[in-house]
Amino acid sequence: MSDGVQNGCVAFIGLGTMGREMAINLLAGGFSVRGYDVDAAAVASLAERGVVACASPAEAARDADIAITMLPDTPHVEAVVYGENGLLGSPPDGRLVVDMSTISPVAVRRMHADLAKNGVALIDAPVSGGPVGAKNAALSIMAGGDAEAFARAEPFFRAMGTTITHVGASGAGQAVKLCNQLVCAINLQAICEALALGRASGVDLDQLRTVLLGGSASSWMLDRLGPAMIAGDASAGFRIDLMLKDLRLVQEQAQALAVPLPGTALVTSQYVEAKAHGEGANGNQALFRVYDRMSNRTPGA
Repeated sequence: MSDGVQNGCVAFIGLGTMGREMAINLLAGGFSVRGYDVDAAAVASLAERGVVACASPAEAARDADIAITMLPDTPHVEAVVYGENGLLGSPPDGRLVVDMSTISPVAVRRMHADLAKNGVALIDAPVSGGPVGAKNAALSIMAGGDAEAFARAEPFFRAMGTTITHVGASGAGQAVKLCNQLVCAINLQAICEALALGRASGVDLDQLRTVLLGGSASSWMLDRLGPAMIAGDASAGFRIDLMLKDLRLVQEQAQALAVPLPGTALVTSQYVEAKAHGEGANGNQALFRVYDRMSNRTPGA
């Protein structure tokens, strides 16, 4: 384990679309990175950039100040924590684990308690900003957990993001992220409806988008995803499957707390429709294709 943050060592577990860019930014920030992913090719690709390739989470955590996980869903994080060669039995030397995935707040609190029994702190620090934010080290990071552990993790966060906020106790980071995803999904649905209505009315959609961006209807989704929606470009950034997973977590949390979310229920059903039509691997903007199908139009035409 290093004696100072400037030369700190990070075990990074999960080197997919987001994790790859985050690991690269940690390297650029002066940290050493030990990487693991179930996809050996992903690890090999980053080894060419200076990441030390490791064969397990335990190997990655060896000599590390901090272990960061960036994985698709709750079971993947639980496997890395509880599984053979996992972080519960083989924590980083710095005894600090940060999960930056979007997973269940309930599972986070359980892992937090179990790791604490072994003298290991867990911070849940999901992110917003997507692949572009990850690449540009411009992520918004919302962190839950003990204040002292957050303070130790913060220098590493600063290599990956620009808006970094300690939002409360364990699980609070995930709760804030779920609120973020709820807003994103419903905002995207509203953009789909505006474009569908404008198209049927004979309005030029590029002009419509420009006008909306200039007023109170402006949003990040309209700015970044609007052009792809209008062009019929469904190429993946943040995938339909991942948003559907996040909306499932939103609804699980809402049901547990008896909070009615009718808007979320409606947009979730549209994401389910998109997945049923083979759109799961497409980008979030492919939600507009649901409106194509409801309007009896050929998607992307």
